[in-house]
Amino acid sequence: MNIKDTPSSQENVRKGSIFKDLKELFKAIVLILNILPVFTGFWLALYFSNESFSDHWIVFLLTIAGSTMVMAGALVINNWYDVDIDKVMARTQKRPTVTGSFSLKTVLILGIVLTVLGFVLLLFTTVETTIYAFVGWFTYVILYTMWSKRRYTLNTVIGSVSGAVTPLIGWAAIAPAFHVVPIMLFLILFIWQMPHTFAIAMKKHDEYKAAKVAMLPVVYGFDVTKRQMVVYIACLLPLPFFLVQLGAVFLVTATVLTVAWLVVAISGFFTKDDAKWAHVMFVCSVNYLALLFLMMIVVTLP
Repeated sequence: MNIKDTPSSQENVRKGSIFKDLKELFKAIVLILNILPVFTGFWLALYFSNESFSDHWIVFLLTIAGSTMVMAGALVINNWYDVDIDKVMARTQKRPTVTGSFSLKTVLILGIVLTVLGFVLLLFTTVETTIYAFVGWFTYVILYTMWSKRRYTLNTVIGSVSGAVTPLIGWAAIAPAFHVVPIMLFLILFIWQMPHTFAIAMKKHDEYKAAKVAMLPVVYGFDVTKRQMVVYIACLLPLPFFLVQLGAVFLVTATVLTVAWLVVAISGFFTKDDAKWAHVMFVCSVNYLALLFLMMIVVTLP
């Protein structure tokens, strides 16, 4: 018997396939990128409130688990709703909603269950945390996925709100979020998502066009998109200076990261390979966010 045909190998293939399907369904990378700001918001709230993590570890677990479930629920419902355009776009054709690995009914039920369970867990933290989570969920599922994504180029602005509330969710579990730090984190994430999403839209321009999704590069072209990317990144430059409490190391690091990203963005006006440049911009955006938020944690370690 060929080793590939043994029961154990077949079982491993099935497990691997299920894992890949779940990874696609939950958009694992997107989910992880959204959990980091929740944790950062929570951590900084402890720092600025002079609270101990050991006194709030249960709240921490409820906040992370609840927000992750709510976000996962929103992403799963997005997959359920967008199955028609996902069939057209090469980047989404491996999602289990497209391949048929999971039925659409199962996916919808899963999305609703995860959302409800997430909100229940968050209600054991604070009402304010739950409200921010609901704003994020409602914005992403209703205002972005079901209303604006296929109709208006402003879909990116609308969708950015859902990602930007994540640090507010974490912060509000410890203290009221009407504070300069969480507000700045919200603005950083909101503005960051614009050039990040535009880079993806440029990379996958032909796919979005075929699926008739109203992304900025599809409707107004690459030149307009590049100009907007430069403007949004430039708008990030002053924001870290509202976080002077985090110290000089953070300010210098944040400024260097932003200037470096801005230089790459400006280079787009001189590139002959837009697809390659858009990919570089995408990589820069992901690393920028991860490094910036990790630095906020590092500089506040005891």
